[in-house]
Amino acid sequence: MVDPLPLIAYDTLAEQTEALYRDGYAYLPGILTSDQVAKLRDHMDALTPISESFDKNGRPEDVGFINKHINNAFNRHAHFLQFLDRPGVIELAEAIHGNDCHCIGMTAWMTGPGRPDQNLHTDWLPLSLPADILEDSRVRIPIFITTAHFYLDDISEALGPTNFIPGSHLSGRSPNGDTTWKGQTEKSIMCNAGDVVIFRSEVWHRGTANTSDKTRFLLQVHYAKRMITQKYPPYLNRFQFDPEILEQATPRQRRLMGDHKSSNYD
Repeated sequence: MVDPLPLIAYDTLAEQTEALYRDGYAYLPGILTSDQVAKLRDHMDALTPISESFDKNGRPEDVGFINKHINNAFNRHAHFLQFLDRPGVIELAEAIHGNDCHCIGMTAWMTGPGRPDQNLHTDWLPLSLPADILEDSRVRIPIFITTAHFYLDDISEALGPTNFIPGSHLSGRSPNGDTTWKGQTEKSIMCNAGDVVIFRSEVWHRGTANTSDKTRFLLQVHYAKRMITQKYPPYLNRFQFDPEILEQATPRQRRLMGDHKSSNYD
């Protein structure tokens, strides 16, 4: 049994920001109500994978478990627009990445019974540096990418929690087979439906096996600094925004989807 990850709900934006720099993650409880969770699950369940968008449609008869992974969810139904700038989350994303930040991806992910353990990994390591440099109080590396996990289940050990190694973003490298960092072992995110955990791309983490009889629902919203490219497949201008959905977006949501003012390199 893996110990639970310490989930501290900091009251101020400054404390949440500091947690991302110090621990690599921040816990944002109760972002969605139970009714909002149920409605989001229904919309995710109704999505149909599109292969050219790099969606996954793993089925038990093919891969041994349900693995439905839908990219560009904001472009599939207007209901998903609100999760681009969800109150309680977007303020932290903008504090970390700047007021001109954007969403580089939004994925609706459903994993069923039989989903195996992942290996510990980083999502992206922008800088490979010796740990003693990163731990120097004079050095603060910008946070280039974060992911907000919207948990849509009450997480149990059987359902397959996400495991983190707190502070591992300060290692300056990917795990490369290691399972501990400076004495820290994996900790499981044991949170409730409607909670959000936002973490930086360098944290060592993994998904764990779903040994339950239920499908786990997770919405991932990936934020980044303006200069980081958006990941909206298919590429070479084959991705197109749905005009009816775009018409319903607020100015902030449009900016998060890429409606930027002219800037460097434009």
